[in-house]
Parts: sequence; structure tokens; C-alpha cells
Amino acid sequence: MSQDKKHGRKLGFAILISIVLHLAIGYSLAAFGNVFTPPLPVEEEVPELTLMDLSQPPPVEKNVPFLETDPAKESAEKPQQQSFESNANSQAASERPASGDLPLPSQDGKEKPFLDLETRNYSLTQEGSTPQPQQPTPPPVTKPSQPPKASPTAAPTAEPDQLAMLTSTPPPAMETPEDKPPEPSPTPELTPVSTPPPRPQPQKPSSNYQSQKQQTRIQGSISKNGPASVNAVGTPLGRYQKQMYDAVGARWYQYMERRRDVIGIGTARLSFSIDRSGRVTNLRVLENTANEAFAGVCLQAVQELKLPPIPEDVAATLPSEGLQAELTFISYAN
Repeated sequence: MSQDKKHGRKLGFAILISIVLHLAIGYSLAAFGNVFTPPLPVEEEVPELTLMDLSQPPPVEKNVPFLETDPAKESAEKPQQQSFESNANSQAASERPASGDLPLPSQDGKEKPFLDLETRNYSLTQEGSTPQPQQPTPPPVTKPSQPPKASPTAAPTAEPDQLAMLTSTPPPAMETPEDKPPEPSPTPELTPVSTPPPRPQPQKPSSNYQSQKQQTRIQGSISKNGPASVNAVGTPLGRYQKQMYDAVGARWYQYMERRRDVIGIGTARLSFSIDRSGRVTNLRVLENTANEAFAGVCLQAVQELKLPPIPEDVAATLPSEGLQAELTFISYAN
């Protein structure tokens, strides 16, 4: 029994040593096998050409605010930088040095919730006189230097039954100079000169509507010296907006004068749309701090708005609802 145990131990040690040797050989091959193995050939990389679009993306159109341009400040050339959309071009200028960051002129004025570059009273459109039909001017009557001499001629006497057949006057009977009585001196006749009717006066032109403005206090960044103005570009949309504002304003001032005694002091803010045919849609009151009479006047001025259809080039840039508008009406104390 002792010999069998010794033989089993020897066999176990042999197996254990064999396993250790195999593990050592495997680890050595794994660790140092690359040293004796020749490196594989490196594959050449094929160059790739990548095309990149370096062009700048088109600028995103921003909602440029509208600002009316006074006729005295219109410019034939467009400004290099557009800060506002308007009914006409104008170049930025300021009567005071720059004192802020806004693209506006610096000026003194009232603290108001709107932007006005000048002060002026409103004026309503007044129709001129009705034009009179133009009458043709009669030809001038030439007055002779001496009156013509009358040559009396004896007219033949026609029988009653010959009146219908009479077509010409027969010549008078011939007289000898001895038998001819002396000719009486003709009496000068004055040819009346017709006085041409007075020409109609030229039609008085209609006065254009203009809204009331009150110069507001602004701290802007414009440094060029000149009458207060901004960099604005006249566009078809700007001209259409100017037409809309004038049509609403002209009616609003008229209705305010008629109902001044019942209108309260405050502010009304309205929003509406102008469809492609020029009609008002989606009219609603966003805010009203005055009374109902004031809101009614503002609504009436917009509801009765009549505009021509939106031009095709302008309609193509607008949403399907048409031109979106928001107006603020303010009533001050007298």
C-alpha cells in the first residue's frame, strides 16, 4: 500500500509540473511571439477627396420694423445698412451727438411709448374745387382800321309765285355815270368785339393727410450730422403699409372729432389682417384702457378700411393670411 501511494504522488506531481510547463510555454509564446514573427506589410491608404460647401448660407430674413419717411428726408440712394422698412429711402443723420446703442438719432423730446422724429399737427385730406369743363376759346375778332364802305345794290322784286324757284339774285340794271346820283357818305359802323368768357382757375390741389406726431426722447448711435432720420429702404411693402396707416388715421381723426365729448382717455390696441384682396379680417381688440366709445371709434376706423389688392410681388412674401398688422391708438387729455 505504501508503494502505491508513493507511485500516485509521483504521478500527480508529474501531471502538475506538466501543466505548469505548458502554461509557461503558452505565456511565453503569447508575450514574445511577435518578436520572432516578421511584421505584416502595411497597406497603403488610398487618398480620399472630400468636397465641402464653404459658401455662406443665405441670411435669414428678419422682421424689419416700419417707420414712415417724411418727404423732406427722402433720399434717391438706398442706405448701405437697412435698419427700417419705409415708404421711401432715407439716410441716417442726427442733430445731436450719439449717446446710445440704438440705430436711431439722439434727440430731446417727450417720454412716449412710440417713436417720432419730429413734432407736427395732423391734417385731414381736403378735396379741391370741382374742375370746370374747359370751354373752347373763340377766335379773335380782327377789327379793321377803317370801316368798309357799303355798296347799295337794288334788289329785284320777286313775284309771290317765284319765291320757291328763286335761287340766285340777278344783277342790277346798268346806270350811266351821268344818271347815277352822288353816293352818300356811309356812316361808320363799330364791329362789336365779343368778350371771351373768363377762363376757369386751375383746380386747387388736395391737401395730403398727415398724422399727428410729437418728438420723443431718443438716445441713439447715429453720429452723422443732419436732420433726424434713419437708415430706411423704400419697398413695395413699405409703401402699401403707408397707404394702410394713412387710410386708417384719416378716418380715426374724423371720428374722434365727432365724438370727442363721449370719448375717454386711454389706449386701445388692435390687431387685424389684410387679405390679398385688400379686405380687413381677424379684427380684434387686444387692449383697451379707455371706455367703449373710444374702442368703438378705433374699430370703426379699421372696419371701414378700403384698400386696393396687395401687389403680387408683395403678396408672395406674406403668409397665407395676408398682411398682419397691429395698431395702437392713444387718447390724451386736452
